Amino acid sequence: MQVRTSLRLSQLVFSATVSFLLFQPFTASAQSYPSKPILLVHGFAPGNAIDVFNRPIAQKLSEALGQQVIVDTKQGATGTIANDFVSRAPADGYTLLAAPSSAIASAPHLFPIKYDPLAFTPIIQIAQFSFVLTARPDFPVTGSRDLIALAKKKPGEITFSSPGLGTGFHLAGELFASMAGIKLSHIPYKGGGGVEVGDVIAGRVDMMWNSLGVVRGHIEAGRLRPIGTTGASRAAALPDVPTLAETGLPGYEFGGWHGIFGPPGMPRQIVDLLNKTIAKILRESPEIKDIWAKFAMETVSNTPEQFAERVRNDFFRFEKIIKTVDLKKPN
Repeated sequence: MQVRTSLRLSQLVFSATVSFLLFQPFTASAQSYPSKPILLVHGFAPGNAIDVFNRPIAQKLSEALGQQVIVDTKQGATGTIANDFVSRAPADGYTLLAAPSSAIASAPHLFPIKYDPLAFTPIIQIAQFSFVLTARPDFPVTGSRDLIALAKKKPGEITFSSPGLGTGFHLAGELFASMAGIKLSHIPYKGGGGVEVGDVIAGRVDMMWNSLGVVRGHIEAGRLRPIGTTGASRAAALPDVPTLAETGLPGYEFGGWHGIFGPPGMPRQIVDLLNKTIAKILRESPEIKDIWAKFAMETVSNTPEQFAERVRNDFFRFEKIIKTVDLKKPN
């Protein structure tokens, strides 16, 4: 323990020294930023929620900054492959990370990583949302109470899908099962992209927790049946669907967010420029507002400090959930 502490102190001293020595060059470069294209990386399949929100932000940011913002996907391991790539990029503002809460706050507790997930530079949170639990149309459950009763009769037989191990949708199901004292079987899908949704519709999987925007069209078409939402109050887009807490599991609440990060140690001038520019896009762009409304996302344009606090709180909250339900890291 003493050796680890000494090493950690040495690293902190080294980092502080390097930051001091490089401050003036970074300040100079920040004044002319951006002078070349920017790479915006995320770790999920095309068509996944983070991809859907990432691309219009990139387009509007390109227009605002006068430099192309290129979207690059490095999918796998619930976003940790993309995280690792960005963590090793120069902290000059030309490589950014778009990530959901699961990639930053939960996956690092489950996958082997070589970076500090709390060392990324938080730039801005772009959205937050609650989930909805939906099932195949013939699934004999109408609310939490029914689901809990059925699961106790058939422990481990009820299945639920998610875009991957450690995603928010996965943890939402595990938290429900833990609080209810039941056993559900999780079916993870690599990278998402909608396959996990299709298998519930086809009846190969019983149900899933997912974002309202992803499943609302299927609900309206009768392909999926809503069981309940995960927020503290009913979702405005589904006012007739009760929360899971209302129908038999008091105290249950779960949600997620999407945000933009930079590598560790980004200059404050660049962080502030990106924060203000993206906040203006979220506030003033009709196209962005329409997309967010379509997917039942709540716009959030907070400060880097506010976003950092949200990230830290969820990081330790998700860690507690993972330990409580005893999720195992993949081999």
